[in-house]
Amino acid sequence: MALEARLRELDSRHRKLDRTIEQELTHPASDDIRIAELKRQKLRLKEEIEGLKARTH
Repeated sequence: MALEARLRELDSRHRKLDRTIEQELTHPASDDIRIAELKRQKLRLKEEIEGLKARTH
C-alpha cells in the first residue's frame, strides 16, 4: 500500500513539473537553464516511477 501511495505522489509531482515546463516555455524570455533543470527533475522522477513499477510486477 505504501508503494502505491509513493507512486501516486511521484506521478503527481511528474505532472506538476510537466505543467511548469509548459508554462515556462510560453514565456518569451524563458530561462533555458531553468527549463533544463526542470526537465532533469522530471526525468529523475520518471526513472524512479518506472523502477518502482518494475518492482511491483
